[in-house]
Parts: sequence; C-alpha cells; structure tokens
Amino acid sequence: MSKFLLGILCGLVFGAVSVALMIPLKFEDKMRAMVGAFINRFAVGVAIGASNVPWPGWSNGLLFGVLLSLPDAIITKAWIPIMILGTVGGLIIGMVIGRWGV
Repeated sequence: MSKFLLGILCGLVFGAVSVALMIPLKFEDKMRAMVGAFINRFAVGVAIGASNVPWPGWSNGLLFGVLLSLPDAIITKAWIPIMILGTVGGLIIGMVIGRWGV
C-alpha cells in the first residue's frame, strides 16, 4: 500500500482510538474536544504518510507525533496525556509506514 494511503488509514485508526479514550472524560464542550482530537490525530497519520524524509520510519513518526501534539498540549495544559499519546501514536504509525509503506 502507498505510504500516503497507509498514513490516511493509520490516521483514521489513531483518531478513533483517541476519541474512544475521551468518552469517559468530562468536558465543557465534549463534541468539540472530540472532533479536535480526531482531526489532530488524523493529521499525524497523514503527515507521516505524506512526508518524504530519508530517516527511519520511527524517527519520522516521533517528529510529527510530537510537533502536531504540542499546540493541543499548550492550549489545554494537559501535557502528559496529550504528549504521551501523540508520541506513542506517532512512533507506531511511523514504524507501520516504514515497514509496510511503499
């Protein structure tokens, strides 16, 4: 599968997992928070799949996972859960695309 399509698929899965983890939490505007989280995590997958850097997949995933998670962590001040999920998700997506992306 192409890296870009694999990135879209991984982004969809990552976004869905992120939203599922938010279901038990309480927010003032829960729907808006869930949509924002989904779009952010989807963007991580798309960015990793679309990038064309000569680095190992895991490092590409780490870069985009951290960079795209930082704005949400700064805005919400929920540093630990957002950065851990973004970093781990980016690493996993980077490894998947590095291994199976063509």
